[in-house]
Amino acid sequence: MESNVIHRVVTTLDANGKAVVMFDDQIPLSRSRPPNANVDLWATQKGPADYSWTDDRAKLIKGFSPPKGGSSFRVVEFPPIDPGVEKLDVNTVMNMVGQDAPAKGRPVRHPLMHRTRTVDYAIILSGEITMMLDETEVLLKAGDFVVQQATNHAWVNRGKVPCRIAFVLMDAAEP
Repeated sequence: MESNVIHRVVTTLDANGKAVVMFDDQIPLSRSRPPNANVDLWATQKGPADYSWTDDRAKLIKGFSPPKGGSSFRVVEFPPIDPGVEKLDVNTVMNMVGQDAPAKGRPVRHPLMHRTRTVDYAIILSGEITMMLDETEVLLKAGDFVVQQATNHAWVNRGKVPCRIAFVLMDAAEP
């Protein structure tokens, strides 16, 4: 069983230019977007990022998308799918994404399917999961990497154990 907390270390430069630890903490995964547990680890507000921050930038993240022009870094744990999910409205997660969804794209075909106006890097940390696209599915296992570019997708865990994924999302132009 996975731990319910993520050990996060954030470094910075002190007034003398020396590398120091800004945060070294244990952040609990929460169920702010059920059924998945997640934790936001860091965010930037623009690119290139600057280093003038003294507060916890993870608090900039609201909802699915990173700050406009910025990025977000998060971990999401996907439990095995509940059969009841299939009975939900097909736009369930798309409605959660809301106005941050790009206009371009086909209608979704599964209640967990959604798209965001971002380029996403995903690293499967543990377990396995099916990435569902418009017409195809790809089984991903621990150690696999994904680059998602504003496409319809759903993460469906058909296994028996949770799947944990690390994501970096970068705001992008409308496709």
